[in-house]
Amino acid sequence: MSDGSSEEHRSGAAEGAGGGGATPGGGGSISDEEWAKFVEDSARGIPASAPKEPSARARMVTERLRQQEARGESPQGWRSGPSLQEAHRRATRRRRWWAILGLPVAAVLAVVAMRPSLLPGDPLGAGEAEAAVSPLPAETVAPTGAPAAVDPQAPTLERPFAGSPALRWADGAAGIVVPKAAPVGTLSTAQVEKALQRSRKLLIDANLDPATLRGERPRAALAAIEPRQKDLLTLLNTALGKPDKAHDPLSMFSRFDPRHLRLVGGVVKTRGRMTFKAGEHASVVVHADYTFVYPVTRVDADASTEVARTIVRRVLDLEFSDPRKYVVTPGRITVVRYDRDVGNSACDVYDGFLHPSFSTAGASDEPTGAAPSGPTADPYDRSRELSENGEKACGVVSRT
Repeated sequence: MSDGSSEEHRSGAAEGAGGGGATPGGGGSISDEEWAKFVEDSARGIPASAPKEPSARARMVTERLRQQEARGESPQGWRSGPSLQEAHRRATRRRRWWAILGLPVAAVLAVVAMRPSLLPGDPLGAGEAEAAVSPLPAETVAPTGAPAAVDPQAPTLERPFAGSPALRWADGAAGIVVPKAAPVGTLSTAQVEKALQRSRKLLIDANLDPATLRGERPRAALAAIEPRQKDLLTLLNTALGKPDKAHDPLSMFSRFDPRHLRLVGGVVKTRGRMTFKAGEHASVVVHADYTFVYPVTRVDADASTEVARTIVRRVLDLEFSDPRKYVVTPGRITVVRYDRDVGNSACDVYDGFLHPSFSTAGASDEPTGAAPSGPTADPYDRSRELSENGEKACGVVSRT
């Protein structure tokens, strides 16, 4: 009874599972082994790892990506590098930026190649000469010797002080520094300060004023001198009008003939010091000792670009008396002493102008003077004393 029922049940199940179709082997029933496997699979269910049919949206996305890839427009994957198109666009942008920046960069590199000292730190060591031009501190006491030797470079229109100790000196009036004023005798600090400032102005007007240097009448300097010094003023006025050996304006003023020479660069190098002390006439006496270096070149059309330097050292004692005790003109200067020493200027020429020597002959008719007859000296040596009001033979300079 039970065997019949079991047989009928297996047959019906097989038909239900086959969906009414034929069984393998063409029979109407299945074997016991096949039935056991069917039951086991049904009990387990479909494994979780079994593939599932994609959704409709997934099928749409897949189809769109396939079509983009067919057109060569595949998007950049999150795991992959940039696409070929994007890489090409980036390369194009880089070339465009280099085209814009390339010319300025090339210009900078060319300048640095010609002047390596412009590099920070000067790795090539080419800036040693430039580093040496740091300005010297102001001179406060007499030096003990001549300045040290420098590289023997020839001056040029661009660097008129090359090869000169004056390269480190102050420019023009900046080199005339007055000391701190203090009361002297019956004169107050304010009066001494005025005396120092008037002395400074006289030095500037006589040795640095552009009009004075190009041979014009030094009106401001002449006006600063005490009018009661008639002998001095007569000598200077005669020297400016009709210069000769006995009346030489160069004794007080620095002048160049503008028909033949011009100053190079507009800068005169200056070094020296100023002191003061009590005088004999209820006064303060200002002592000034300064050296001026003038770079000049010829102005005639056929001249070369050669630069020559003339060095002038001046020592003056200027007195300012107390107007309450002496009859003096307020604001004027009494010149007690004026001495000078000139390096590199024609000897025995008394036309009222300085005449530096050039290494090459010029086309002008500028006087050359006699050959030097004095000893060789360094015009930059400020440790030497100048003899007061003494005649000195025109000597040879060891350097300019």
